[in-house]
Amino acid sequence: MGTRPRKGIATAHMKTDSRARNLLQSGIIFTVINFLTLLVHWTFQFIVSPQLGGTVGEYGLVLAIITFIGFLGLPLTIATQAVTHYIARFHFSGDDVRLHGLLAGCRKFLFHITMAGSALAILLVKPLGDFLNFPRTSLMLIALVCVLGNLWTSYATALCQGLGWFKRLALIGLLSAVLRVLFGWPTTRIWPLAEWAVLASAVMLLPNLILFYWRKELPRRTDTVISPWTSEFVQFLVVSAACAVGINFFTNGDLLIAKKYFPSAQLDAYGSAGLLARALPAAVGPLLIVLFTHRSSRHHDHGGALQAQLKLIGLYAGGLILGAICLYTLREFCLQLLHRNTPAAAAMIGPLSVTMVFAGLLQALALWSLASRWIKISLLFGALGLAYWLALLFFGKSPADLLRLMPMAAGISFAAVFLVWLMAMRLHKISAPEQS
Repeated sequence: MGTRPRKGIATAHMKTDSRARNLLQSGIIFTVINFLTLLVHWTFQFIVSPQLGGTVGEYGLVLAIITFIGFLGLPLTIATQAVTHYIARFHFSGDDVRLHGLLAGCRKFLFHITMAGSALAILLVKPLGDFLNFPRTSLMLIALVCVLGNLWTSYATALCQGLGWFKRLALIGLLSAVLRVLFGWPTTRIWPLAEWAVLASAVMLLPNLILFYWRKELPRRTDTVISPWTSEFVQFLVVSAACAVGINFFTNGDLLIAKKYFPSAQLDAYGSAGLLARALPAAVGPLLIVLFTHRSSRHHDHGGALQAQLKLIGLYAGGLILGAICLYTLREFCLQLLHRNTPAAAAMIGPLSVTMVFAGLLQALALWSLASRWIKISLLFGALGLAYWLALLFFGKSPADLLRLMPMAAGISFAAVFLVWLMAMRLHKISAPEQS
């Protein structure tokens, strides 16, 4: 009788260790596939950039409009993040009955958000485009097509992320990147205009139709539809909004400022340098997606799962810093691949890389806090992101001013969030588990 509890404890530890190994394995595999996808997207940039080089400002315009498309898709990004967080808790809990009912309720909720986001995009695309000084109506129309496509694609993939289909989604992402190259290469060669490069970002969404093939593996429909509208889910929505706003403002908001104020030649140089710097958090970003989903489901675990989560954070931070060092060392070579190796662009790599390291670390702390339901830290991150972007809007009206302000503001924001995060870790008595 005395040995049974020990056996039960040993079994529980084995399950925890197995889940921890699966977490690390999923994160590493997802990151490797994402890295290959990123290389294909870079191939697209290396091809399109010189083909748009004949018209000054066209390439910078492409980068700015793609960022603009991302901001118009924020409503569904917020809803997707909240649903992923909410569903993940029940997916890993083993409560299949509640999971099926909740999935049905979340499908309905996401559908309504997608419809509302589509209507909002149709209403706002033109006035926001005018505010940011986008020059052509045709660009705004293609941007709207991309926004609508992204919204409905996100609707299809949101539940898949909540169910942990990371490897499948990564493979679809790789196929999408290949299709982007196959479409963008010939079209921009024939018509060297920003419109065709942006349209390639809409065409690459087509591989997401593969998700229909796996629809039978989704939890079966249930007669019991559970509404996600609980006080807890509303909290998730609020803090998800704060995190999504903060992430977008810290990582991409500066390019919209550049589009508003910079002339075409400076926009090309700034956009090219920024594209390289923004690749730093993007390259290791899948680690955060896996971390977010798993920590959402068991953020109170102090065993092997917590150790795996901390290792993922360490891998992410190490990848950011190593990537920044490599990028700065090889900045002229990387810019030459884009056919944008000018002294102005090379000088921008340093401050932009430092900014993106801080932005990436901020993103990691924000998603950890969101998954842990540390609401105040998530709200702080969102408020700092908005303040950061407003500071750039009012004081970053030239490349020199913008590049001087960004690293300093991002560094101060990181210091503030990191300090509060450490206090929360100590308050909740969370630390790395001791090795036995």
